[in-house]
Amino acid sequence: MIKEKTNSALTFEDFKVEVLKDYTTAIVSRECSLLGRKEVLTGKAKFGIFGDGKEVPQLAMAKAFQNGDFRSGYYRDQTFMMAIGELNIQQFFAGLYGHTDIVQEPMSAGRQMGGHFATHSLNEDGSWKNLTQQKNSSADISPTAGQMPRLLGLAQASKIYRQLDGIPNASNFSNQGNEIAWGTIGNASTSEGLFFETINAAGVLQVPMVMSVWDDEYGISVHARHQTTKENISEILKGYQKEKNTNGFEILNVKGWDYAELVATYEKAALIARENHIPVLIHVDELTQPQGHSSSGSHERYKDGNRLAWEKEFDCVRQMRLWMIAINIASPEELEAIDSQAKKDVLEGKKAAWNAFLEPIIVEQKELIIVLQKIANSSDNKDKILKFNADLTAIKAPIKKEILITARKVLRLINKEASKAELSQWISNYTHKTQKNFSSNLFSETDLNVFSVEKVLPQYADDAKEDTDGRMILRDNFDAIFTKYPETLIFGEDAGAIGDVNQGLEGMQEKYGELRIADVGIREATILGQGIGMAMRGLRPIAEIQYLDYLLYAIQIMSDDLATLQYRTLGKQKAPLIIRTRGHRLEGIWHSGSPMGMIINAIRGIHVLVPRNMTQAAGFYNSLLECDEPALVIECLNGYRLKEKMPLNYGEFKTPIGVVETIKEGSDITLVSYGSTLRLVQQAANELMEIGIDCEIIDLQSLLPFDKNQDIVKSIAKTNRLLVIDEDVPGGASAFILQQIIEQQDAYNYLDSKPQTLTAKEHRPAYGTDGDYFSKPSAEDIYEKIYAMMNEVNPLKYPSLY
Repeated sequence: MIKEKTNSALTFEDFKVEVLKDYTTAIVSRECSLLGRKEVLTGKAKFGIFGDGKEVPQLAMAKAFQNGDFRSGYYRDQTFMMAIGELNIQQFFAGLYGHTDIVQEPMSAGRQMGGHFATHSLNEDGSWKNLTQQKNSSADISPTAGQMPRLLGLAQASKIYRQLDGIPNASNFSNQGNEIAWGTIGNASTSEGLFFETINAAGVLQVPMVMSVWDDEYGISVHARHQTTKENISEILKGYQKEKNTNGFEILNVKGWDYAELVATYEKAALIARENHIPVLIHVDELTQPQGHSSSGSHERYKDGNRLAWEKEFDCVRQMRLWMIAINIASPEELEAIDSQAKKDVLEGKKAAWNAFLEPIIVEQKELIIVLQKIANSSDNKDKILKFNADLTAIKAPIKKEILITARKVLRLINKEASKAELSQWISNYTHKTQKNFSSNLFSETDLNVFSVEKVLPQYADDAKEDTDGRMILRDNFDAIFTKYPETLIFGEDAGAIGDVNQGLEGMQEKYGELRIADVGIREATILGQGIGMAMRGLRPIAEIQYLDYLLYAIQIMSDDLATLQYRTLGKQKAPLIIRTRGHRLEGIWHSGSPMGMIINAIRGIHVLVPRNMTQAAGFYNSLLECDEPALVIECLNGYRLKEKMPLNYGEFKTPIGVVETIKEGSDITLVSYGSTLRLVQQAANELMEIGIDCEIIDLQSLLPFDKNQDIVKSIAKTNRLLVIDEDVPGGASAFILQQIIEQQDAYNYLDSKPQTLTAKEHRPAYGTDGDYFSKPSAEDIYEKIYAMMNEVNPLKYPSLY
């Protein structure tokens, strides 16, 4: 009907074929949801969250979705993924079963529960595919509204590609900026701050984003009256409506069961966003959720009879069916035939997925059964082993865990028998083979990983003196970077016009323009999201978080989205985002926090680099731009005015990542630290040298990755003592550092004294210089801690100070 109005070349027969195809997709998707729930309830699948009730609006969205476009969505978009040809029945069920074969389960290789979708942006070697020749979906995450910040960046990339010339390989990522980023979210999740932060930022930036809100009136069991003012998200967003000579959104409303109006609405939204780069919000209301929120419960518990009756009547698939009959697209009999065939197809697809999932495990089960039978024949514990074997044989649908548990329990029985070696080797081989299915690709496994970059030293003039402010070294190196890499851009609070709060970007906006050196609002989570989305589309963004403690606003996005991206797609997507911030050793509660333990444990999957000066920091930026991995660089907040030598080879020198630096050799004790605290360590070491205590000082340079060459243990083998100095709280980063040194590097073999830490107090520093002195390790604290350790070694030579 709508196609007849908008496309005169389309005959009614063509229109009929198209609508019937859509209906078939909707019915297949619905049957997948219904059968998927049964698979969960019968125990074949662990958990289920499905897209039933949202089928028809997703069909309309798919019709407007073009090659090169990106989706950043919500875990109910299965119909959309089917409609764009990126999800079939067997793959749907493979995801439900958690199949770890990326060919069988291309969304995440079993690493995410069903309903989380992604397409592949990368070739096998980690290089980019041509994203303009495929329909793209960024990898979903479960945290509510967590998809929103990334959506902003995916949309902004189109604006950058449209307005900036000279970006290398731009045609692989964009067709002159004509791509739309399509977002989807449930109505209840619009209550999250991330939603509002993203909506506001998109309205300011004017990026091509179409945001769909699937509104079925509930958030799990909680009605919209508890979620949203006026129970209507588009109503309360009216202030964002774009008017003449203003920025803002175009806001559209449409009923989720009205196929014809949905198609027209999505066509209109796509035209506005694609041609004019104006964001659009589509509020799709009067939707239903036939099976409730998920397989964990029934919606009959919280919906009354009237609501349930209404949902049955206005189920979008039912309404589409009635509409098709009413305008003679199909007869009831024709539609029943489609329904019947869909049931058969879904059942066959489910069976194929289950067999593909189960058969390799059964092969492994049989392998172990043969091994255990052989071992039992010569064992003193024959009867017990045969009982284990019989129990394993009786499992008709085994999982890998059950196989390995059996093998490991039998190993205990034969620990003193000759046959132990065979089973021990089988377990080792099986574990090694299987573990990578669950633990690979946390970091890049391509030739573009951080370890592929060779160290390049800064070059200096023969008469170079330490007379250059550190911030000028950063500034001049950024200048070299922006010239060398046209795809780089940096954005943050005060990063543009004034060249950042510490002048590390002085003059850069004037030279490179407001698109590449940009000021943004006070909104850390979406600053990160801008970076993630643009990095997923081939740009090399540097997202600036003004101070380290402000990182907490963005830690959820870093942890749940960026840090897991390569892992949750088995290396099929990447976002090589550089996050720039500054911290350590400032006075007062709010800018002096150094929550490194929290950070490094929350963002495994992102490298954490902690340079002690600006030359090192500049070298890290140079190194990272040759890699394909995300990283956080924490510059020393009190180091911008400290003097350093001016390098000659800006943009070229590279600080190695994961490599420590020995900045003073010594023989009595190994001191390990990083960042600003190192200056105090050096001061204390110089003073200790006056009384004959010779300290070796090691600068970690990076916390993640940690000392890949294991140079710290080599130092401890010489000094036999270890002190870790850290300005985080007790048990923070120092605990991680000790674990790496003592457990991973086996340094306990060389220690003659207890390894110790010296950290800040449990609270943040109070205001003022005295607040810092009494809250974080001072040079005197470090001196006395080391002296006390040496007193234990030789109390006569080093009598106690107290």
